[in-house]
Amino acid sequence: MDSEALKKYSALHPKPPGLTLQYGTAGFRTKAEQLDHVMFRMGLLAVLRSKAVVSTIGVMVTASHNPEEDNGVKLVDPLGEMLHPSWEEYATQLANAEEEELQKIIIDICQKAAVNQHKDALVFIGRDTRPSSEKLSQSVIDGISVLGGQYHDYGLVTTPQLHYMVCCQNTQGQYGKAMLEGYYEKLSKAFTELIKQSPSAGESQRHLKIDCANGIGALKLSEMEPYFPKEVIIHLFNDGTKEKLNHLCGADFVKVHQKPPRGLDMKPNERCCSFDGDADRIVYYYKDATGHFHLIDGDKIATLISIFLKELLAKVGETLHMAVVQTAYANGSSTRYLEETLKVPVHCVKTGVKHLHHKAQEFDVGVYFEANGHGTVLFSKAAETKIRQLAKEGKDDEKREAAKVLENMIDLINQTVGDAISDMLVIEAILALKGLTVQQWDAIYADLPNRLLKVQVADRRVIVTTDAERCVVTPPGLQEKIDALVKKYKLSRAFVRPSGTEDVVRIYAEADTQENTDALAHEVSLAVYHLAGGKGAPPQPI
Repeated sequence: MDSEALKKYSALHPKPPGLTLQYGTAGFRTKAEQLDHVMFRMGLLAVLRSKAVVSTIGVMVTASHNPEEDNGVKLVDPLGEMLHPSWEEYATQLANAEEEELQKIIIDICQKAAVNQHKDALVFIGRDTRPSSEKLSQSVIDGISVLGGQYHDYGLVTTPQLHYMVCCQNTQGQYGKAMLEGYYEKLSKAFTELIKQSPSAGESQRHLKIDCANGIGALKLSEMEPYFPKEVIIHLFNDGTKEKLNHLCGADFVKVHQKPPRGLDMKPNERCCSFDGDADRIVYYYKDATGHFHLIDGDKIATLISIFLKELLAKVGETLHMAVVQTAYANGSSTRYLEETLKVPVHCVKTGVKHLHHKAQEFDVGVYFEANGHGTVLFSKAAETKIRQLAKEGKDDEKREAAKVLENMIDLINQTVGDAISDMLVIEAILALKGLTVQQWDAIYADLPNRLLKVQVADRRVIVTTDAERCVVTPPGLQEKIDALVKKYKLSRAFVRPSGTEDVVRIYAEADTQENTDALAHEVSLAVYHLAGGKGAPPQPI
């Protein structure tokens, strides 16, 4: 390590005094002007990680669904997964170190993580369309270069595309080609094969309106459009040419506000969907003939996919175990439908994609979606091998055909991470193959009314939870209070959890009617305010 070069470059990327940041589920996120030093240091960390695991590592510059003035960075591990938890701690140490401590912390990391400094390092970089992203990705490159790492800058890509590239590179092309054309070709080929099997193949054109959140999704869908079969016609809205990223649009806006995005004109019963700013989340929606808005979120997406895969797995006849992984935010109706009607095991884990992904890896087929529309399907190596073998050599026609459909599904799904483009194509293929309208999909089960609130507190750490965040351990008395409130309403449940990034407590409630749900959510927020050190004025009724 060239300590003079480190000093010199570090001085070009100074840390603002008194700023401390935490590497969370989504990496680092804050106002863009505060991130220059973090980007430089994540370039350093990516080189160390690459040397430690002797693999290519990814660095994605994005703040996903946050406002345009924010930015962020996340590291991607060798198989396209999130950064290993033990390295999140190193990331936080490096980001918060004073200039004079940098070299010592790098040496410490090398010792603790057994980093062989003589190994080569390769880092893939990608960025979203924020005005700050290009300059910040240059700071990442400075960090990589100081420690002698090599890099490949993909420029503007969706977050899932960068995850995909990293996985392709580290599997020596087994997962696919580590280039955008490779991604487009693999997904569109599988999609085209699936669409061919649909009952109305070649007859009706399928129109879909897509709100791209004024983000990277619009650029990449435009590039991919020539690869789509002619039956599928996409109409892009909020493509970034006029408005600000994520402003009154995008998956997060639609999910939270339960209304259509600005800039998308909906006619009755038209299928529409929204991506978020970096295209790793998707939600669907439509308006019925009376003008009522219907949201189809991650829970209904997971249910549609599970119904489809369960039917295929039954036809294939192999003993492959499928499960769905949810968080406590999943609507109670979806959990009941999956467990009682579909007879698919459901597992609840802590909030955060890394927890869902990790749990889903335990099954032959693991379906996971957060209610916010972030999710994917994982196939175990053994399941994939079995399915591909059956598709090629199966003696029984029906089994072989079912295995071929499953094989195309495996190729269409981005198994590294939730991917709005891939998930959209999976959903469109399933709707076409099953001959379902968006209304029929929505009618599979009725969501229970729900409400999300937050309460500002002096210190979010006073809230400690257990049982996948569904039960409060401290402060004493709060869980008992929540239990008593829940008993007052039919089909109700509520839970609270501390935010991962700010001093607020998040509250979720559901019940048989919206009125009861709102009353329960308000009463729980008052309990949090009084028992967990609420700040400011007490919460007001909804």
